[in-house]
Amino acid sequence: MPITPHEIETLIKQQLPNATVQIEGEDGVHFQGLVIDESFRGMNRIQQQRAVMAIIKPKVDSGEIHALGLTTRAPD
Repeated sequence: MPITPHEIETLIKQQLPNATVQIEGEDGVHFQGLVIDESFRGMNRIQQQRAVMAIIKPKVDSGEIHALGLTTRAPD
């Protein structure tokens, strides 16, 4: 069974519990996401995205997630 956007949101929220996380994806393997978290303050976008990708790496490695386009930032 393909992974759902909600399952990806849950994975990220487990590591970043105060984050705002929105994941979308219709085909079960390609996703777009927005992650806003205070822990990103002072990080550049690459560092922010690496932090999120480290969380979902097991799902990427297993093939459950083929692609996740990310927008990340600290809260305004």
